This record gives sequence, C-alpha cells and structure tokens, in this order.
Amino acid sequence: KIAVVTGAARGIGLEISRELLAMGMTVLGVDLNGENLANAKTELASDKFDAVTLDVTDSAGFEKVISDVVEKHGRLDVLVNNAGITRDNICVLLTDEDWDLVMKVNLKSAFIGTREAGKVMMRQRTGSIINMSSYSGLEGNRGQANYAASKAGMIGLSKSVAKELAKRNVRVNCVCPGFI
Repeated sequence: KIAVVTGAARGIGLEISRELLAMGMTVLGVDLNGENLANAKTELASDKFDAVTLDVTDSAGFEKVISDVVEKHGRLDVLVNNAGITRDNICVLLTDEDWDLVMKVNLKSAFIGTREAGKVMMRQRTGSIINMSSYSGLEGNRGQANYAASKAGMIGLSKSVAKELAKRNVRVNCVCPGFI
C-alpha cells in the first residue's frame, strides 16, 4: 500500500510515517521544511520512505505530488492531511495575515489534498483519507481562534466529503489527537 503524509518532517507526522512503515506501507513524506524532512528520512532509515519538499497550500504542486505517486506506484491508498501551524494570539490582537495563513495551511491544504487524492481513490474505488484535526476544533482554546476555526472546519470538511465518497468505497476520517 502507498501512503502520502503531509507535515511528515517531525512530530505527529513523523510518528504517523513511522507507524505506516511498520505496517508495511510505502510512504511519501511531504513537508515545507526540506532540512527537517532530510533528517526524518535519515531517522526513519527505510527504503520504503521517500520525501518531497512541498508547500501544501500550492494546489498545482500538491496535484503534481499526487499524480507523481500514482504514476510511480500505480495507486494511492492513504492520504494523511497532517500539516498544520499555529499563530496564537487573542482574537482582538490577531492579524488578518495570521488568520489567513493558519486557515490556508491547516484547512485549505487539507481541502486540496482531499480533492486530489479523492479523484484518484474514486477511480480506484478504494482508499482512505485521514484529516488530523484537534481538540481545539471541538472545544476552542484561548488564544487560538484561528487554529480552532481551521480545525473545526476540517471536521466539517471531513464529514461532508465522507458522505460524497462513501459510494466509491473511499473512507474519510477526521482524527482529533488529545480527545478522549
């Protein structure tokens, strides 16, 4: 099986990549930070892990990554939309730029990835898309209006697309780390 993981250079994305490799999958790790991504590749030390530097908010770039994976491997089985950032501040001090950047990285990139992987998986009539949300998206958090809104949006995106793709045997799930 073939998986693409965004935000794979460190933290949750690196650990997701490690687990998918342990399950026997071939994993393409995607991240904006090429240096951290190279370190992840060294740390994982697997010939089944490849890496590509990508700004996940770039629609054409993300589309190319997905099409390259399909061209190389003939399929795409799993997409994990994990890339995310924070720009914390209380709402009254939050700038338009910090609001827009968090929405773009956290929510728009998940939309782009879901759209592109969904096209492939619908044709295959199988696949899984996993969107990494947050407890903040369910409950909110002081100083994180932008982050919480982006993660709540990801929950709504996941629920809607899950209904759209279910007939084609494509599963869309949203995971909220930290939620018990």
